[in-house]
Amino acid sequence: MRSLNSNDLIEERRGKMITRERNTIEFKVCGKFALFSDPITRVGGEKSTYLVPTYQALKGIVESIYWKPTIVWVIDRVRVMKTIKTQSKGVCPVLYSEGGRTLANYTYLKDVEYRVQAHFEWNLNRPELEFDRNEHKHHNMAKRKLAVGGARDVFLGTRECQAYVEPCVIDEGTGDYDDYGEIDFGLMFHSFSYPDETGKDVLQLRFWKVKMVNGYIEFIRPEECTIVRDVRPMEKKIFDRSNVTGVDELINDEERW
Repeated sequence: MRSLNSNDLIEERRGKMITRERNTIEFKVCGKFALFSDPITRVGGEKSTYLVPTYQALKGIVESIYWKPTIVWVIDRVRVMKTIKTQSKGVCPVLYSEGGRTLANYTYLKDVEYRVQAHFEWNLNRPELEFDRNEHKHHNMAKRKLAVGGARDVFLGTRECQAYVEPCVIDEGTGDYDDYGEIDFGLMFHSFSYPDETGKDVLQLRFWKVKMVNGYIEFIRPEECTIVRDVRPMEKKIFDRSNVTGVDELINDEERW
């Protein structure tokens, strides 16, 4: 991946200088429930949420807003706006291996709102998509999709937790943890590393130690995670001109309609 930082924006926000990539988007995501779980433990009958969203969950939200294989979204930071509350619910999940259903308790986060800052970079593991590298138009498409609530359904960690997104400024407004100080959440799941983005023929899990300061979590990049576990061999998907339409053509089509 390559950072497009030749024209980074430096702004003063909330009394400190903030650096933003020039292709940054900022948005609010909210919902009645959320479930951010460890992928290692969520295969069992009981599921319990982390207290804050994972990098991978937020990346999934951004990819629901706008995604193409030409780009890779990087989550810079998240701001927790509402007090962290949990609620347990009895559910009847399907037993896919045995058939039928069973009883289980899931622990969700209740009434959540987050503000997210993210930017995209070129996926350099896909040189065949170099024809689609138009930063300005990808950025405009992402902002356009965000303004209408995303290109696909948005959810908070799991499918039953539907969410809504809209543009915002991450540092505006008042959050419940603005002057709370530091909270250490310990070791948490960070993200998956897919062959499409790493160039390696293996699916990996990455973990890191999470700290929230005055409501903000500053994410490290996936490659900066020191705790990495291989899951299984995996090959990257094939994308080229046969199944990918360039962003220039997409915008031209939208303008005609």
